[in-house]
Amino acid sequence: MYVLIIVGVAVLIIVAATFGQIAARKRREAMLALATRLGLRFDPGKDRVLPKKYQFLDKLRVGDNRYAFNILSGKHKDHDVMAFDYHYETHSTDSKGNQETQHHYLSFFLLLMRVGFPELTIAREGFFSKVAQALGYDDIDFESHEFSRKFCVRSKDKKFAYDVCNARMMEYLLANDDLTIEIEGPALGISFASRLSPEQIERNLTRLIAVRGLMPDYLFSRS
Repeated sequence: MYVLIIVGVAVLIIVAATFGQIAARKRREAMLALATRLGLRFDPGKDRVLPKKYQFLDKLRVGDNRYAFNILSGKHKDHDVMAFDYHYETHSTDSKGNQETQHHYLSFFLLLMRVGFPELTIAREGFFSKVAQALGYDDIDFESHEFSRKFCVRSKDKKFAYDVCNARMMEYLLANDDLTIEIEGPALGISFASRLSPEQIERNLTRLIAVRGLMPDYLFSRS
């Protein structure tokens, strides 16, 4: 009986691995087709340099074994953009002292701008943001109580935060409240807590560019 259990577990592992490989291949093929249609480059391989290059962005410096893969890059609607799957690991210890590794996968979209900016993050209010506020990490409040209630906005440069979170931007984000946004240096990024389907990539490239378009022109006029 014990042998049968071991064999059964081994078969299940092999089946799961096979389905995982098939799903990964189909995802690569779908993203390659999307890249071809949009006129973007596609690289399915693991890229560990990209996270290091942009590790000033919060989402790209968390955890260990960080790499981007299934990377779409190039010009889209006159903007330099990237969209990619992203992996990192975190570690925890159980009650018996055994270390466990958790693998995290998400989707990240990046738009490169010609001007560098101070750090600004915009994310939905949640349990951890409220804990941070209780510890003294205050977010920035705005005239729109609805926006301030729904979003946590942080930046050391409050004027820049107010410039970015203008009335049109707040209206757009209230209608697109699943977006998590980070601006720092020449990079504008949006990220999601899990990997999006290939069918969702183009829509979110469009939303990334829309966020850039809602930033006031005078922010880009400085030398």
